[in-house]
Amino acid sequence: MTNDKPATWKVVVAALLDFFLIFLGGGYLIALVTGGTTDGGFQLNGLPALALFALVVVYFVGMKRIGGTVFKRVFGIAQR
Repeated sequence: MTNDKPATWKVVVAALLDFFLIFLGGGYLIALVTGGTTDGGFQLNGLPALALFALVVVYFVGMKRIGGTVFKRVFGIAQR
């Protein structure tokens, strides 16, 4: 009997990389649109911060429904 369950470290690393991808990428894009960019990157408060939180949730839920997040696909642990 083979073990079809992916290694725990792969799942954890993929989740962390996906979070950083959507948080930093999405956060910077939202900051560009709302004027929240700074010399060090971006700062979001109020509604733009809430929009980023919603984007993170939509990313993980939506990508799970279509087969897996970007880094789950990279690591070969996406749902089939």
